Amino acid sequence: MKLATIRHAGSTTAALVVGDGYQPLPAGNLSDLLGMPAWKQIVSEAASEHPGLAAVPASEVEVLNPVPTPAKVICCGLNYSDHILEMGRDLPAYPTLFAKFADTLTDPDAQIVADESADLDWEAELAVVVGTTLQNAGEDEAAAAIAGYTVANDISMRDWQRRTLQWFQGKAFDRTTPLGPVMVTADEINPEAGLEVICTLNGTEVQRGNTKTLVFSAAKLLSYISTFTILRPGDVVLTGTPGGVGMGMTPPLFLKDGDELITEIPGIGTLRNIVRTRVTAAL
Repeated sequence: MKLATIRHAGSTTAALVVGDGYQPLPAGNLSDLLGMPAWKQIVSEAASEHPGLAAVPASEVEVLNPVPTPAKVICCGLNYSDHILEMGRDLPAYPTLFAKFADTLTDPDAQIVADESADLDWEAELAVVVGTTLQNAGEDEAAAAIAGYTVANDISMRDWQRRTLQWFQGKAFDRTTPLGPVMVTADEINPEAGLEVICTLNGTEVQRGNTKTLVFSAAKLLSYISTFTILRPGDVVLTGTPGGVGMGMTPPLFLKDGDELITEIPGIGTLRNIVRTRVTAAL
């Protein structure tokens, strides 16, 4: 099943994708829904056309970031073997992790406004949404706790990222990480079997990777993270980006005003984002 957060008739609601429309669910957004212990039952009843819920045509809604209020957004860097090699690094023994804030996330069709960075880069990613509280979990428990998967682009300010050895300041600018358009529930998709992660820039493909080549799977990441911090329903984990980022090109290529990024994971959905910046990219 595909779940979303939509704006309709001036208000927001969690919703189930039904055909070419949406079935509203009894929560203000998907983050709130996942916080309900019976969320799976609620979704199942909606899928069975619960008589208290009415479908809304897609033409009448605005699709938003599906999980707008995660308590934690944790990201894994250097998790695809090809991306690790293009960055001149060895395969890691442990995940390279950093954090974002909920404020860093934005809607699947939002403009990416960045006037503080000259070296703005793209990173197409599979994102994991937690559905059950996890603490010190094994891989099997972590896998069972995954609510679903969505699409992300970890837009990175490389000049800010290079200022120190810590990545945080180049990764956490407000409203620069689009997420969505939907969350596909974990029972319908298996990244370990292979999902294509694709990014195009102004119509030219710049990234294409497959989640089969992840060094650390979604379950491994959640298990590892849960050993040092508790994960709760609605938390988001970005699993890393494949090769093809702008910083890895010769010469490097960075985003400029008016560029269009399309990020796609077939079977989940597509992000479409226009870059807006007054800064001239410096190579």
